[in-house]
Amino acid sequence: MTTRTQDGSAGDVDYGAVGSGYSTYRRPDTRIAQFIAEALGGARNVLNVGAGTGSYESAARAVDAVAEALPFADGAFDAAMTLFSVHQWSDVAAGLREMRRVTHGPVVVLTCDPGLVRDFWLYAYAPEVLDTEARRYPPIEDMAAALGGTGTIRTVPIPLDCTDGFNEAYYGRPELLLDPAARQACSAWSFVDDAVRERFDRTLRRDLASGAWDDRFGHLRTQPTYEGSLVIVRATP
Repeated sequence: MTTRTQDGSAGDVDYGAVGSGYSTYRRPDTRIAQFIAEALGGARNVLNVGAGTGSYESAARAVDAVAEALPFADGAFDAAMTLFSVHQWSDVAAGLREMRRVTHGPVVVLTCDPGLVRDFWLYAYAPEVLDTEARRYPPIEDMAAALGGTGTIRTVPIPLDCTDGFNEAYYGRPELLLDPAARQACSAWSFVDDAVRERFDRTLRRDLASGAWDDRFGHLRTQPTYEGSLVIVRATP
């Protein structure tokens, strides 16, 4: 069983406004799902805090709550996970401590390492977007410290045909990020103004037409996976 906590349009983004394309562009990728399943270790009673994009869970009982004050008893769950969600919490450390409190097994966090997000080619075209992501994602070491216990950090390889459309999912398919709806499904784009989006569209189109993008990054078009900022933080008591 999966129990999911939700609090509507939490944090710094109104997902009611920007999330209309999530069902089309943020579809679960089976290979990423396998990494999550492995990290959960076969747990049956799983708490999913924040629900993220809602993509990597089975039918779940939803509870209206916040991460910082989970309405569950100590050790109530076999495992807990939070996927693409921690950057929306008001107090990440408090939320992770709550996840640890209510879980007697592994706590799994799928997130992006803010120290690595600027390494992606998008930084050459829309640095404001990745600067935003670097500010929003909490440091990996801080999350590990809040969870305590025995922790591991594992890079999650992103497949070339990834169906979950976060920014790095398009590492070898730059043309797809020219679709405004695809960009809207990545919440960091909602923090930049029209001038940034227009400059990105104009300069990327120019470099794709001239071959400049392929001269610098064309090897990514046939690279089976990309190891970027996507990581799983896993902690056991």
